[in-house]
Amino acid sequence: MKTQRLRRAGFIAAAVVLVAAFAWVLMRSGPLAPVRVVTTTVTRADIAPLLFGVGVVEARRNYLVGPTGAGRVRKVSVDVGEHVKAGQVLAEMEPVDLDQRYAATTAAAARARNAIDAAAAQLADSLARRRIAAANSKRYDDLGRQGFVSISVSEGKSQELKSAEAQVSAAESSLAAARQDLARLTAEREGAQQQRANLRLQAPVDGVVTARDAEAGSTVVAGQAVLRLISPDSLRIKLRLDQSRSTGLTLGLPAEIVLRSRPRQTFPGKVERIEILSDSVTEERLALVSFDTLPPGVSVGEMSEVTLRLPAIKDSLVLPNAALRQHGGKSGVWVITANGLKFVAVQTGTSGADGMLQVLEGLKQGDVVITHSERDLNERTRTQVVSTLIAAR
Repeated sequence: MKTQRLRRAGFIAAAVVLVAAFAWVLMRSGPLAPVRVVTTTVTRADIAPLLFGVGVVEARRNYLVGPTGAGRVRKVSVDVGEHVKAGQVLAEMEPVDLDQRYAATTAAAARARNAIDAAAAQLADSLARRRIAAANSKRYDDLGRQGFVSISVSEGKSQELKSAEAQVSAAESSLAAARQDLARLTAEREGAQQQRANLRLQAPVDGVVTARDAEAGSTVVAGQAVLRLISPDSLRIKLRLDQSRSTGLTLGLPAEIVLRSRPRQTFPGKVERIEILSDSVTEERLALVSFDTLPPGVSVGEMSEVTLRLPAIKDSLVLPNAALRQHGGKSGVWVITANGLKFVAVQTGTSGADGMLQVLEGLKQGDVVITHSERDLNERTRTQVVSTLIAAR
């Protein structure tokens, strides 16, 4: 009997030890174990905020070179990638009947000059006849008053004077009409000459050919581009920034530009213009960033990453951006208090390059907040503060 009692007591003791061991394991490493967390203290510091966006290199000045009237391309003298000078002939259009029209207007203008000469001679003759008629009319008027000639003869001479004056008016009108015809024909000839000159498509500025949209023999309409040019010294970046993170975007902000083709180089620049229209689909603001010094070999359409540095915010409450959590539909942080965990909603401002976030409301200096945890937290969660989650595993 005594042996059985000892054996039963041994079994009970072993069972108690097993239960105690199981409970210890359950409380230390099982689902009831405290959650390991990493904490930080809310402090005051300076924040150097940044804006980051992705942009595309584009040319500020693009030129579409094409004819002013419909026609057929005669030849194209340049190719894509070539550098051209202002005034250089890039392409030519077929003249069609412009040469014949110019020759016709030139001949008509010469005829108008001859007509002017004839009208001038006729006017001179009419003026001479009027002078003679005026002298005769005066003389016969005097003779008529003295009774040497009859009144009818005197009236006849007056009528000759009036006829001579009418001929002078007609000659003057003919001369004016001939001069007007010459002016009209001269304008038509100059217009035909200008149209002929417009068939030579010239470069408006020094630039680089980026597209060749028509070949010899192609028919184009007025205003259609045959060639496209850009001014290589006008390259800039069209930058897109998230609207929710664009606070502080102003003209003249210094920029750090990293081109996709040169990921290890940074080029300085600045914000040159802020577009008044944003992209409502992608919820982005648009800005134009220029290079301080244009990098050699940069290509249009190249992607780039742009970082804008905002003025520093002095002596502000800060905490790591990683501490922010969403709980109960609010944004805030878990604060470790004497009574356990407490979720505190916070209002944040700008963020710095080092991942620190400005705190506007909700916290005070010295509060201990959780930055990382092994799993989701609530007010009843028991925690164990560790220096790092990786080392604690």
